[in-house]
This record gives sequence, structure tokens and C-alpha cells, in this order.
Amino acid sequence: MLHGQEAVVYADAGYQDADNRSDAVPGVRWQVAMRPDNREKLDKANNPIDALMDKIEKCKASIRAKVEYPFGVVKCQFEFVKVRYQGLKKNTLQLKTLFALSNLWMVGAN
Repeated sequence: MLHGQEAVVYADAGYQDADNRSDAVPGVRWQVAMRPDNREKLDKANNPIDALMDKIEKCKASIRAKVEYPFGVVKCQFEFVKVRYQGLKKNTLQLKTLFALSNLWMVGAN
């Protein structure tokens, strides 16, 4: 979900052509991952441009992983896989609490 103040959005390969959609936020740079089958076709050993593209894709993936990891902690460690419809205020408070706990869990895990 975008709130409209982003400058750059890192997305997985499922968001191909997201910047061309009619409801796309203007002024946002989309960094969408290359599809896996296209990445496998890169000749990293013999073509320096393909090797550079592979490094760029690794950088995109590492940024996305830093964002996705707290969601994995909340879902797996705290078993928060379903949202109950108990009111927007209660759900928001519960998510904030879970993400605060995930920060503490990640600090303790390192």
C-alpha cells in the first residue's frame, strides 16, 4: 500500500508495468524485480552488462528483504496470520504492538 509520499517503491516481479497503471502515484520511481526466468537467462560470466544487471537485481532483493522480514516475524513467530474484524482502532493498535514486539525479537535474535 502506498500513502503517496514515497519517492521510490521496490516491488517484486508481480508488479510489472505498475508505473503504467492509471491509478499509479505520479512522481514515484518503481524498482520492480526482473522475472526469474529472465534473470536465469542472463550470461553473467561472459557479458559484463548482464553481470551488472544481476548485481542490481540482488540489491533490489536485499532492500525488499529488509522490509519483508518484520512481516515474517509477525506472521510466524507471533502467529498473526488472520485479521479479525474488531474495529479499525483495535486492529491498528494490535499491529503496532506486534511490530514493536517484532523489533524487540529481532534485536534479541542477533
